[in-house]
Amino acid sequence: MIAVDWGTSSLRAYRLADDGSILEQRRDPRGILACDGRFAEVLAELVGEWPGEIVLCGMIGSRNGWIELPYLPCPADAGALAAAMHAHVDARLPGRTLWFVPGLDCRAEAGVPDVMRGEETQLVGLAAALGGGRHLVCLPGTHSKWAWLEDGHVVDFATVMTGELYAVLRQHSLLGRLMTDNGHAFDEDAFAQGVARSGEDGGLAHQLFGTRTLALFERLPGEALASYLSGLLIGHEIRHRTPVPRDVHLVGSAGLGARYAHALALLGIGAHAHGEDLAARGLHAMASARGIAPA
Repeated sequence: MIAVDWGTSSLRAYRLADDGSILEQRRDPRGILACDGRFAEVLAELVGEWPGEIVLCGMIGSRNGWIELPYLPCPADAGALAAAMHAHVDARLPGRTLWFVPGLDCRAEAGVPDVMRGEETQLVGLAAALGGGRHLVCLPGTHSKWAWLEDGHVVDFATVMTGELYAVLRQHSLLGRLMTDNGHAFDEDAFAQGVARSGEDGGLAHQLFGTRTLALFERLPGEALASYLSGLLIGHEIRHRTPVPRDVHLVGSAGLGARYAHALALLGIGAHAHGEDLAARGLHAMASARGIAPA
């Protein structure tokens, strides 16, 4: 089978063996916003001669994607997601059936809905590796997800816009005007100061202004301010995910995951890192549950 993780800004495809192992993978920068609606053509170019039916997850199943699928409510496991997959046939991909995975929703906080698309597939892949028990998982990103896995089910989750808030403050606020690192340098001491500050009184809105005053009073150089801001925001994100167990599972890119692991360590919490290719494992688990791929 072919597993496809198609997000807003990127596209990854995997050719899988019967046991779910990855035989080959391809990446493409054409996320759903860069396709101009040419989803079938882009997919055909990417998977080319690969054989097998195609299972897709991510924002490709959203309102801005190929087909909009309703969200499946939590709790949900691989079997529930597999049963809710939608089969689609497109003449531009002859001889293939496309299977779209729905996202998940939950309404844990005051009835306000929360949603995910794509991360549920990574969580299913991780659940298969972790087995039973209760586990807290963080998927850092533009919109970070914190999810509870319990005996293979995604039972609850929360979205935190830390990555987007960081980008907006850097690019469109007074804070960013004092930063001189161009987004590349990482100052470990400044990051640690930000994490520590997140635990003090005053609230985030007040503490953010301190990023500016630390530079004005020459307490931090311009090249260290971005790291301080990152530590402050990630620190607040972690502190509000209460109660946090002794260990957290991190899923995502190595660079951003390393920052979260460092912040967790500063707060006395362990971290176990897992790669982004969990989506392929999750898609295989769903395909097996649906009878599309060998179990």
